Amino acid sequence: MSPTATFAAAPTVDPGPELDGRDFALPASGLDDARRLRVLDTVDEYLTRKRRHLVGYQATQDMQGCALDLARFMPNNINNLGDPFQSGGYKPNTKVVERAVLDYYAALWNAERPYDAADPESYWGYMLSMGSTEGNMYALWNARDYLSGKALIQPPTAPFDALRYVQAAPDRSNPNAHRPVAFYSEDTHYSFAKAVRVLAVETFHAVGQEKYPGQCPLVDPATGSREWPTEVPSRPGPSGRSWDGPGEIDVDALAVLVEFFAANGHPVFVNLNLGSTFKGAHDDVRKVCERLLPIFEKYGLVQREVVYGTDPHTGEPLVDLRRGFWIHVDGALGAGYAPFVRMASQDPAYGWRPEVELPEYDFGLTLPTREFGDLDMVSSIAMSGHKWPGAPWPCGIYMTKVKYQISPPSQPDYIGAPDTTFAGSRNGFSPLVLWDHLSRHSYQDQVDRIRSAQELADYLERRLRAMELELGVELWPARTPGAITVRFRKPSPELVAKWSLSSQDVLMVPGDESTRRSYVHVFLMSSVDRTKLDALLAELAEDPAVLGLPTRLP
Repeated sequence: MSPTATFAAAPTVDPGPELDGRDFALPASGLDDARRLRVLDTVDEYLTRKRRHLVGYQATQDMQGCALDLARFMPNNINNLGDPFQSGGYKPNTKVVERAVLDYYAALWNAERPYDAADPESYWGYMLSMGSTEGNMYALWNARDYLSGKALIQPPTAPFDALRYVQAAPDRSNPNAHRPVAFYSEDTHYSFAKAVRVLAVETFHAVGQEKYPGQCPLVDPATGSREWPTEVPSRPGPSGRSWDGPGEIDVDALAVLVEFFAANGHPVFVNLNLGSTFKGAHDDVRKVCERLLPIFEKYGLVQREVVYGTDPHTGEPLVDLRRGFWIHVDGALGAGYAPFVRMASQDPAYGWRPEVELPEYDFGLTLPTREFGDLDMVSSIAMSGHKWPGAPWPCGIYMTKVKYQISPPSQPDYIGAPDTTFAGSRNGFSPLVLWDHLSRHSYQDQVDRIRSAQELADYLERRLRAMELELGVELWPARTPGAITVRFRKPSPELVAKWSLSSQDVLMVPGDESTRRSYVHVFLMSSVDRTKLDALLAELAEDPAVLGLPTRLP
């Protein structure tokens, strides 16, 4: 059958010219207005063209016209310097708007609100100047210091401007008591591999190689090896390997690994994904918590004493009762829409029954314990503002609880507010952009947005499968249930460039290069509609790289 019998004919694929760096050279004399504006016009044309065709990344290009309403603020240098809950000395800030946005997400994520510094169970958070990479780094920093015995932010134990970065006294009965170990899956965003290096957070792989070589409790079924894997395996698919799996963390493997290190006295940091980078998968946070809590109880990680200093007035030791575990949810994409999927699942009034009911993942997730009553399991959440909500620049939210806050390394007097954030100077425009988005959309609107995304993902997968049959080629279309992304075989470089398709290579058989597959994916963000998908499909149907594929894999 002719490829044009079902799929509309596509124009010749032309990704368009890239920007030429020579146009942007800055001479000592500067540029006259005419030339300066011509150069800016080329940027405008380039970005407009790329924006119209971007389908491969977790970033919506739908700014909902916010520039028209928010351009008036551009003459201001808006800096939300320091803690969002204290105005500080730099008064051109939008912290009151930031707090409104934080309260909105605290409600969605079942956190106790409003913020109350005197209430350990109250939420605390701030808006990120980067995306969730900053949020994940802050979570690792927060967890590292909490689990390794640094001083908490409450109560203050030193003068306002004094160095407060202190370390707990060694635990003579357990040399690993302040040596936390991090766990994250092979489908985790690459920022975690970067963050653990920057922050010197030890992963189970690194500690296993150093202290427990050849003792990995997971045995490679193919080789019988007990070498430590670099990351926690993801759930396997029909092949028995993770390459064709859904992208969720393998809960059984995680539990086995965590128990090994808990038994050896290590505190535990676990990262879970809500909308993973390539497959859009949602880790089953509740199931993970249910499997790990008995391990934490068994090895005394639900509550433990940490001696972190001496009272300067009484000479008595300063003792905290803390947990020995920290569960972080990287919800860079999914934390923005998951609450609305849950609303639709629970209330028929929203007019949509999601195909997959997402498990609990937020601060409302509690489990019963033998000694301590109901225990809240999630310690922190990160979300990117430029992904699901939409913003012209990277931004996001980090949220935790007051009881987990660590005393900052120093308290600079000149900013007039504690610098409890990662960046110090923070983008004060981001709260305005997210507030504007949230003010434009009701909960019903938000439910409709995620419903549309999931329906478009289903549509794209079905069309790709139809194309396989009509063209007689293998495109490997796949979609994790409930995800808003579809992955398929990588087409020509021209199509990849035109549509900004993110790609990833996988080995069907580890170590065997002959089994390498190259995938791309499409994320169905709010700026992607059926018209764009049909245009992409039409070009795929005439792509020489697709038409030249064999009907069977070698």
